[in-house]
Amino acid sequence: MATSVMTTLPHFSGSSTNEAEGQGSFGGSLWTSLAHPQTCLMLFAGRFGLAPSANRKSTAGLKLEVRDSGLQTGDPAGFTLADTLACGSVGHIIGVGVVLGLKNIGAL
Repeated sequence: MATSVMTTLPHFSGSSTNEAEGQGSFGGSLWTSLAHPQTCLMLFAGRFGLAPSANRKSTAGLKLEVRDSGLQTGDPAGFTLADTLACGSVGHIIGVGVVLGLKNIGAL
């Protein structure tokens, strides 16, 4: 005869530990609202051909040339998973730089 075991999971409210300090939840923090646009802009630039990607390499004159990278994609513009990860990472790096730069000059 099989017995069933009931376990209870802890309740997660989705808010950060800084609520007592008046910071609010993580999703609406100032750091997030400053870093998010940089990531979006970098992904936009990669997707619409404004930045180098796996299928568009940069030449010495900073022109983008189309090439076949051999990576499979279902995207009409040829944006691959590697492009998404690379552009997202660079966007995060730029976003963290903006936040830390603003913090350094005392604007945050």
